Amino acid sequence: MAHAENEITIDRTAAEVYDFLADGLNNTAWRSGVKDIGLASGDAGQLGAVYSQTLTGPRGKPIQGDYRITAAEPGRLLAFDVVAGPARPHGEYILSEADGRTTVRFVLDLKLPGLMKVLDGLVTKTMQGEVAQLRMLKAVLEAR
Repeated sequence: MAHAENEITIDRTAAEVYDFLADGLNNTAWRSGVKDIGLASGDAGQLGAVYSQTLTGPRGKPIQGDYRITAAEPGRLLAFDVVAGPARPHGEYILSEADGRTTVRFVLDLKLPGLMKVLDGLVTKTMQGEVAQLRMLKAVLEAR
């Protein structure tokens, strides 16, 4: 299984961080690979909401990376499954607050089927790049 995770502490409350993450329309502000995103169905940031997003793929070509929110516990947990595109990982943002600061752990997991397992290292590297973008999330939220 391909796996990546990263953790960062942000000088904002868990409620602020959660609200920003839950609204997928904010993805373009901190995730460099997101070129376009829109709410495809459901209520923004709520359980079951589906976001349609266009990502920068290999060699700069656009790919779909639509996702559905699978868990929504304000201030604590936001989880999603990618439902369109070549890779369909499960992701979680796990939040914990202390003294008005929030630690965010971003976890991505992808079970590669059959012969695709030979790509595990490459997929893991790509996912590590994605979770590393928490640095940009911190910068964006703390600048507000």
